[in-house]
This record gives sequence, structure tokens and C-alpha cells, in this order.
Amino acid sequence: MSSSSSSVSDGILSFATQYSIYSGFITFSFGVIGNALNLLVFTQLKLFRTNRCAFYITIESISNFIYQFFSISLTILTSIYGDDATERSSIWCKFRFILAQICALTTFYMVCFSAIDQFFSTNHRFNLRQMCTLKIGQYVSFILICFVIIHSIALGSSYNVQPTSGCIISNYVALQYSTYFFYPVLVGSLPIVIASSFSMLAYHNVRRIVRRQLPIVRRKLDKQITAMVLMRVIVFVCLSLPYNAHRIYVINHPTSRSMPMAYAISRLLQAIFLSMIITNYMVNFYIFIIFSSRFRRQVKFVLVKKCWERWRYWCCSINNRIEPDNNIERRNSQMESDENI
Repeated sequence: MSSSSSSVSDGILSFATQYSIYSGFITFSFGVIGNALNLLVFTQLKLFRTNRCAFYITIESISNFIYQFFSISLTILTSIYGDDATERSSIWCKFRFILAQICALTTFYMVCFSAIDQFFSTNHRFNLRQMCTLKIGQYVSFILICFVIIHSIALGSSYNVQPTSGCIISNYVALQYSTYFFYPVLVGSLPIVIASSFSMLAYHNVRRIVRRQLPIVRRKLDKQITAMVLMRVIVFVCLSLPYNAHRIYVINHPTSRSMPMAYAISRLLQAIFLSMIITNYMVNFYIFIIFSSRFRRQVKFVLVKKCWERWRYWCCSINNRIEPDNNIERRNSQMESDENI
């Protein structure tokens, strides 16, 4: 009977390992492409360069980009050793959770900042619309990132490798803090409530935007960004809740290796919920391109009119083909006319 149970638990562990490997490579591939295109669009289009919400989305994409490479390193370790090596080294155990928390908190609260910014940007009261500026957004983002780094180092340092349970929190105070504040509040209910509330309020504001005397370009941009942020928040909530609930349970009830079946099931659930939260770091570009036809046109414009034209120009320069000045000026004026997309 014990032999049969052992073979079943080994099979579950093997499946969990294979699931982690394949899901890791898939999310990495889509995540790198999606976040790279996000960075390209939001930094290359003049329309987005002074937009606060686009600034927050850019920071989120950079954070997601870093997390994708961190995630693929775990996937490679899993494919080589059969696990992510956090139970082999105390330093790697701490560093993994420090970096993961930095990326998670940065991404989660940039989603919140995007929703808050859209609420103020689309508000019918002029003083509220003028309250948030790009410079204030930059200061707030800098303060948040500094806090996130300090907080993650302090909390991540409490992780240690235990012989029976693996990489877990060994400090009682840190355990209580993670159980009752960090997972349920700081990365759980707080960003979910903030992002959900302000995105719904922004959506309510944008429905009345036609009544305000605004330039057509600004009106279109507000509608586009608000719809994109709302859909991002919905997906963010759906992908974050299961993982946070699972982490709270795992922290308080770590499974020992001495119980092979329970340990194998725990590893499988961990792999599934981890793949869900990793999806949160790669999905924003695909949400934007699915739900915003205007964003699809903007992506096409950047890829064709900016990247492809520049590449052709560089190739022509290398081949000593010099274009007349009026052609170059015409291209530059065309590349700066993205407000009408």
C-alpha cells in the first residue's frame, strides 16, 4: 500500500515539475514579447510621452520584464534539478523572495496608480484634474519603489531553509506579519480594492466625458486608457486572489517531506497558482490589444512607421544611400503625427 502511495506521489511530483517547466517557458515567451511591445509603444508614441497613466504602465512593464527573466531562471533550475533550488541554498531562498516581492508590489501598485490617475484625469472637477501631474507621479513612484525595496529586503531576510519543510519563514514576527498583513492586505485586499474602486469610478467619469468641452484627441485618449485600465484591473483581481489565498494557507500550514502524498499535492497546487500569478506579469499587452482597437492601430503604427522605417533608413545609410533632406523631413513629420491614430 505504501509502495503504491509512493508511486502516486512521485507521479504527482513529476507532473508538477513538467507543468512548471512548460508553463514557465510559455509565459516567458509571451511575457517578453508583450512587455517589450508595451515599452516600445508607450515610449515611442508622442501621444503617451506626457501621459501619467502611460508612465505608470511603462514602470509596470519594466517590473514585469524583470520578473519574466527571474521566472525563467526558476524554470531552467526546475528543468535541471527537478526543483527551483530554493531548498538547496539559504542565500538563493532569501533572494528569490526578495526579488519576487519587489516585482509583485511594484506591479500591483502601478496598476493601482493607473486606476487612481484615470479617476482624477477624467473627473469633471477641474481642481481634481489638475491635482495629479507627471512630476508628482514620478515622485510618488520613486518613493514607492524605495519603500518596496526596503520592505522586501526586510521581509525576505526572514526566509530560511528548513530540512523538512524547505524554504519557509523562520521568524515568528515575520510569520505573523505575512499571515495577517502582507498577503491578505498589502498584496491582497488593498491593491484589489483600490484598483477596482478607482477603475470603476473612472469608467463612470468617462461615460460623462462627452458633456465636457475637451479636445477630441484628449477625449479619445481618456476613453482608450480608461477602458484598458478597467480590463487590466479585472484580470489582475481574478489572477491575484487565488495565489494570495494559497500563500496564506501555505505559510501557516507548511507541508513536511515526511508526508509524501500531501507534499506532492502541495507542490502541484503551488505550481498551478504560481503559473496564474506569473500570467499577471505578461498579460497586460494582450489585454490592451484585444479590448482596444485604437491600441492595435497604435502598435501597428509603431512597428511599421517607426521601427521598420528607421531600420530601412539605417540600412540605407550603411549602404551609402543618402536620402534628400525633404524626404527625411517628411518622414520625421509623419513619425510625429501619432496623435491622430
